[in-house]
Amino acid sequence: MKQILIILTFIFTLNLSAQRYVLDSVKPSIETLINYEGNTFKMASQSPAFNQFFAKLDSIYDGKKEKLHIFHIGGSHIQADIYSNKIRTYLQNTNEVSQGQRGFVFPYHLAHTNNPTNYRIEATKDLWQGYRCSIRKDSIAWGLAGVTAVFRIYEDTIHIKSNYKNYTKKPYEFNKLRVFYNTWKNDYDLSILNPDLLVSDTLNLNKMYREYRFNTSVDSVAMRVHLKDTTIVNPEFALMGIEYMNDNPGVEYTSIGVNGASFDYYQRAVYFEKQLELYKPDLFIISIGTNDAYMPKSKFDAEKFRANYDAFIQMIQRVNPECAILLTVPNDDYYRRKYQNPNTAIQQQIIMELARKYYMAVWDFYEIMGGLGSSNKWYKNKLMPRDRIHFTYLGYSIKADLFMDALIDAWSNSTKRDKEELLNHYHTLNE
Repeated sequence: MKQILIILTFIFTLNLSAQRYVLDSVKPSIETLINYEGNTFKMASQSPAFNQFFAKLDSIYDGKKEKLHIFHIGGSHIQADIYSNKIRTYLQNTNEVSQGQRGFVFPYHLAHTNNPTNYRIEATKDLWQGYRCSIRKDSIAWGLAGVTAVFRIYEDTIHIKSNYKNYTKKPYEFNKLRVFYNTWKNDYDLSILNPDLLVSDTLNLNKMYREYRFNTSVDSVAMRVHLKDTTIVNPEFALMGIEYMNDNPGVEYTSIGVNGASFDYYQRAVYFEKQLELYKPDLFIISIGTNDAYMPKSKFDAEKFRANYDAFIQMIQRVNPECAILLTVPNDDYYRRKYQNPNTAIQQQIIMELARKYYMAVWDFYEIMGGLGSSNKWYKNKLMPRDRIHFTYLGYSIKADLFMDALIDAWSNSTKRDKEELLNHYHTLNE
């Protein structure tokens, strides 16, 4: 099964009322599972782009009002937005000026797939149909999200909320809202239900979005999608994403994931690069690869994986040549729950070679969790479910904490900021 479909109801094994640093408290019981020496951003010190990124992050830590944008893309691990949201929470709770806008999200609920718990976009779900770039039979216009939710009936109301079960010190608010959709079709009217909020309503046909500006900051808004003429043949409103925007400085952390996605599948999102041009992230984290190698060794095409990865890097650099790029090696997994997967070790080698070629950094989670067969040990310690591909909530929480420790280590090396000061600051946030 190349497409890894994720059901995340099993992961909620911890108290969700807060996000706390858990690594120290569980360390005695998992000491032998983690290669702490491997938990670094390899080669980050050799990258001028990473030095620029850490200088900006350090400035925000000092309380200066700067904007810093992190982009994180992957498959089901990122669609669930558990460990990525914990990293977001850490960084946005650094101080009073560190919480930037929530930014780009996708209403996965309307596409009939699992939605992150930290925001909510609701409509009459049964009236919408979802299409994912990772499903071979699906065919639709895809943009940055790699998922599209399509409405083809007469009318519906979309309730857009920027807060749900999130852990920021302040609720997210927005005074601008972008709605990405198939603007080349004119079948539907899209309108804000409270017109008194509106300052402007602008259509961008090139990047395929409508932007609403409001006269005040809000944390929720309702919209109506309405068929203009019932005589239209095959009407279609294809929703490709939502962006919560404001003018706040601080850290913005955009996570984009599609269950079952691989580099091959993201190539089907023909408007991905065009919409990425709207953003100039300071750090781009690539966590694609699990699905590219989820197959018997005899079927894994290493050179195709290398070519696809290389092309994806070049695409990012075309859009933003100054961006720091972190390549992450996928976690160890078992194929069909039975067989160790040796393909990840080949991916590891390719990713390291690409990082050297482009002066990028690598977070090697395959090495950190113990290499080939280690996912079975994580499973036996209740850090992964039976599939030995995904993680339990505790497993994802540990992964986020390991990421933060590696980031802090590289940050300290780059800026000479005291490492223990940084570690203590983030380890005691308790958000």
